[in-house]
Amino acid sequence: MSAPVTQVDEKVPSPVPQRSSHDGSSTDDLERNNKEYKAKSGGARDDIVEVSSDADSEEALAAQRAREAQEGGTIKYRTLSWQKAAILLFTEYVCLAILSFPWAFSYLGMAGGLIATFAIGLGALYTSLILWRYCLRHPQLLNICDIGYQIFGKSKIAYELTALALVLNNVFIMGLHTLTGSEILNTLSNHGTCTLVFSVIIMVLSILLTLPRKLEQLTILGIISAASMFISILLVLIFHGIQGPNPAVDTFEEPVYITAFAPKDTGFVSGFSAVLNIVFTWIGHIMYPTFIAEMRDPREFPKALYAVTVAEFVLFSVTGIVVYRYTGQYTTAPAVGTLRPVFKKIAFAFVLPTTIIIGVLYAAVVAKYLFGRIFIGTKHYNEHTVIGWAGWIGCVTVTWVLGWVIGEAIPFFSTLLSLMSALFDCYFGYIFWAFAFFELYKGQLWVGQPWLRKLETAFQFVLIITGLFILGPGLYVSVQSIIDNYNTGSVKAPFTCADNSL
Repeated sequence: MSAPVTQVDEKVPSPVPQRSSHDGSSTDDLERNNKEYKAKSGGARDDIVEVSSDADSEEALAAQRAREAQEGGTIKYRTLSWQKAAILLFTEYVCLAILSFPWAFSYLGMAGGLIATFAIGLGALYTSLILWRYCLRHPQLLNICDIGYQIFGKSKIAYELTALALVLNNVFIMGLHTLTGSEILNTLSNHGTCTLVFSVIIMVLSILLTLPRKLEQLTILGIISAASMFISILLVLIFHGIQGPNPAVDTFEEPVYITAFAPKDTGFVSGFSAVLNIVFTWIGHIMYPTFIAEMRDPREFPKALYAVTVAEFVLFSVTGIVVYRYTGQYTTAPAVGTLRPVFKKIAFAFVLPTTIIIGVLYAAVVAKYLFGRIFIGTKHYNEHTVIGWAGWIGCVTVTWVLGWVIGEAIPFFSTLLSLMSALFDCYFGYIFWAFAFFELYKGQLWVGQPWLRKLETAFQFVLIITGLFILGPGLYVSVQSIIDNYNTGSVKAPFTCADNSL
């Protein structure tokens, strides 16, 4: 591990002194009144958290180094307002995956789909707030890899495993977006040229858009992405309303019907796949630490989080309800699959900017990790140097080319991505933040604590069990899907020019 801001593992730091909580809530422990705390502890203030004179000096030094790296050069990274952080979150979440919610509802039923959407969403909001509090406590953490290092006892092994997961997760998602981009272009052009040409065009355009080194510079793209996807979703809803209960499918054998809960023919694999689809859409935690690290005032991150969560509840639910109402058992993923060809092309055209820009956001986060690991602590990290820019362009280009190769080379790529999501999201969505909670409130979990704190502590074990459940059955469902694809002959050939349009 080369990043100097995290190499402070000689001893475990003493916990930062805290004021006692009046109601046992986590928020009271961390959102302190800075002036009062400074007067009582005599500690120094860094405008994010109080650093006590009793706190471990090495961790305080690491936080100072991280701050200097982010703000000490010509390129100042910490420039995001909470509004711009919200734009990045909207960019991440207002995506094509929303159009797969009706498919999930078709296996869970209308009420079952809504219950799953709200329950999983509330869990994601809670764990996101734990993540945010953890970043406030440890301001030297710049990405998810640093958090893995810190949570598991400043373990370099944990750092490397988390780094591997970050790279694989983001690069696979980038590959998915080059593949999806080629599907969209094929759909719009009626397979106008070789599919590989389309995917290369998407890759090259994505590399160019990822070149800005600050997340703030991507917010304009984020607005375009969220707006275009919102228009696409709106068109999908309108077009399904125009079609009525007459989905454009090849085999329309019986009238459309909907159910309140899972239909009788929903098996474990299909039902759990539907739940996993909702889980994977809600879990975006792997990106949050990088967003928080570039905020002017990370204490305002919850404002962005609440705004996006409310919008997600509305978009996910309305899309699932309306499309499932008109397509019932014929629902496809994405939902454009049940539209007439002309409607499909119009709605799908607006997905293209979103497909490219979301891939750019994931690429920026993984490139920032790689670039920081190589250059942080040097002038090349935060100054306009030839070596610095060459390094950044290299990180961006290599990751995009790797994503493109993986997306085209693996015959069962889409189902493999589900397998990777099951493997990683169980940790980054649930298990990580239970252990983060245990560290945040060490010594304040059970004995002498209010009932609300004890209840919250017990809930962390629910998160761990949930994560393990997603890992186990999630891997089984994903592997079974790969086997089923081979059995049905739906596995594509690698590096093919064949038409992959919807």
